[in-house]
Amino acid sequence: MRILFGGDYNPEQWPAEVWDDDYRLFDLAAINTVTLGVFTWGLTQPAEDVYDFSVLDAVVSRAVAQRRTICLATGTGAHPAWMARAYPEVTRVDFEGRKHAFGARHNSCPSAPAFRRFSAAVAGRIAQRYRDVVTAWHVGNEYGGACYCARCAAGFRDWLRQRHGSLAALNDAWYTRFWSHTFGDWDEIEPPNALTEHWRGPDHTAFQGITLDYRRFMSDAMLANFRDEKAALRRFSDAPVTTNLMGMYQPVDYHRWAADLDFVSWDNYPPDEFAHARMAFTHDLMRGLKGGDPFWLMEQTPSTTASRAVNPVKRPGVLRSWSWQAVAHGADAVLFFQMRAGRGACEKYHGAVIGHSGRADTRVFREVAALGAELRDLGDLTIGARTPARVALLFDWDSWWALEMTDGLNRHLRYQEIVLAYHRAVWAAGADLDALPVTADLDGYDVVLAPALHMLKDDLAERLAGVAARGGTVLTTFLSGLVDAHARAYLGDPPLTSLLGVRVDEWDAREPAVVNPVTLTDGTVTAARLHFDLITPLTASVEGTYGADFYAGTAAVTRNDYGGGAAWYVGTVLDRAGVDRVVRRVLDRHGLLGPYADVPEVETAVRVTAGGVPLLFVLNHRDEPVEIVADRDATDLLTGTPVSCGATLRLAARDVLILR
Repeated sequence: MRILFGGDYNPEQWPAEVWDDDYRLFDLAAINTVTLGVFTWGLTQPAEDVYDFSVLDAVVSRAVAQRRTICLATGTGAHPAWMARAYPEVTRVDFEGRKHAFGARHNSCPSAPAFRRFSAAVAGRIAQRYRDVVTAWHVGNEYGGACYCARCAAGFRDWLRQRHGSLAALNDAWYTRFWSHTFGDWDEIEPPNALTEHWRGPDHTAFQGITLDYRRFMSDAMLANFRDEKAALRRFSDAPVTTNLMGMYQPVDYHRWAADLDFVSWDNYPPDEFAHARMAFTHDLMRGLKGGDPFWLMEQTPSTTASRAVNPVKRPGVLRSWSWQAVAHGADAVLFFQMRAGRGACEKYHGAVIGHSGRADTRVFREVAALGAELRDLGDLTIGARTPARVALLFDWDSWWALEMTDGLNRHLRYQEIVLAYHRAVWAAGADLDALPVTADLDGYDVVLAPALHMLKDDLAERLAGVAARGGTVLTTFLSGLVDAHARAYLGDPPLTSLLGVRVDEWDAREPAVVNPVTLTDGTVTAARLHFDLITPLTASVEGTYGADFYAGTAAVTRNDYGGGAAWYVGTVLDRAGVDRVVRRVLDRHGLLGPYADVPEVETAVRVTAGGVPLLFVLNHRDEPVEIVADRDATDLLTGTPVSCGATLRLAARDVLILR
């Protein structure tokens, strides 16, 4: 057993005589895994009452003969043309109220009975046919989007009945006495879209509670589709079932899906070549969905994407570095999209392990093959290894949705950017981190970060107070803890007031160009932008003050002793240097600064094997070499070289060390 290496392979798109050459090249690159059948529904079910598995039989048989691990998809990521013609309700109605015809993908209404019936049926037939050769099942593909049709409206009303129980409770939750919105009958409720509650797009709504519930409903509706297919697979197979998630993808709350996934897999397509800190967080977020269990990196490009206005190629060494980063953060599989480049349609220029030329001497293929050899030689040492983090960062889709659709704030604020700023500070300081849902058990963590935690649900306020009471540190920021699960503001002092020891009666929002300097108690002067809480300390001490405007000299950053620990509050959007200073003070109190915290762009991550052996991953994300000093006796697992504590280690540009 070793790390699974390979990816999305679509031989049904080219002649069978090409397959021999594909597998010859797979052997050269140490490819041991193929994901098959991701978009084959139109082939396997060419008509309503016709199933034809001849092509998929040949594809699967060849993979079996070549002794590859098979992740087999149900093929339902896009429905076939006949279905849209025979059952027009399967295509979506979009946010603007337009009824879609057949085309593209992510075009299936999750509430359409025909789609649900046919997708489960084809999944069941595939499981019955191939159950003996499959290692894992891949349902659908990159679930996303939304539908606003009449069937979804009816489904929404049923969902609301279950959630709220009565119209009285719903009217209270949605605050419908505002603007004469009180509902007297369930059938009066419409999906919130451009024709009802919204203006200027999905993030501008008259009623946050209505839109928030619709996003929850739609996430659950797509989850119901996944459950349909998983149940069909389970009738014939016990192999684990997954679907490829998309990291920080706003339309779907992956925490709502986690319990239904047998293991997590996700597709990593970062926005640019400088996103290594962002990727580290997203790996941590995906690992956190299942309580720290390892995940599969289901897709990444070997070279370029094909979906953006500008599509830069991965520089030499990036493919290797980013792949090892995934392993460092918990990946037990490193897979690509795509194994061979297709000849047509919108992804024909998307990066591939094997290009249109079919050559083995391209730079991309050589890099893939070199990585494959390293992963093969490493063997099974990292399989199942876990991350021993003592820092948790809470990530909450509800807070994300609510914060960015709420009027009266600053529309330039972005939840992702706020969260990533605090994660990056932990990442740069070399502390291992778990990204967790707000429902997670916090008992094992010394530090809990909750930036922009706008919504407080259930007993979270008490559990955060418990972290500080037992000696830990909680850090949160502006606009945290202000609304309940229905996006209603709290009356009286918000629930976090006692923990934080501050009161915020008003705040100032300014354009991005406006800077207010904040001076921290260690003398550091940082720039603050966008949002400025006007803080009244109650029991908290002041750790940073504003330098400008009518609130110059007042608190911008505070720290409140609570039990045996403390709670920090950052009332503004500090620049990177400011966030780093605050976070490092918190980490240092608990002895959590990593060995190379002062070496920029050098990342460390620890995984502990099933046998209790710690593995330290060291990644140089720079374009030039860097030297570090070993802080332990170890063995470099990629070279077999012994390393002595105190020895100087040289990492080339984008190089990786794994120290045992």
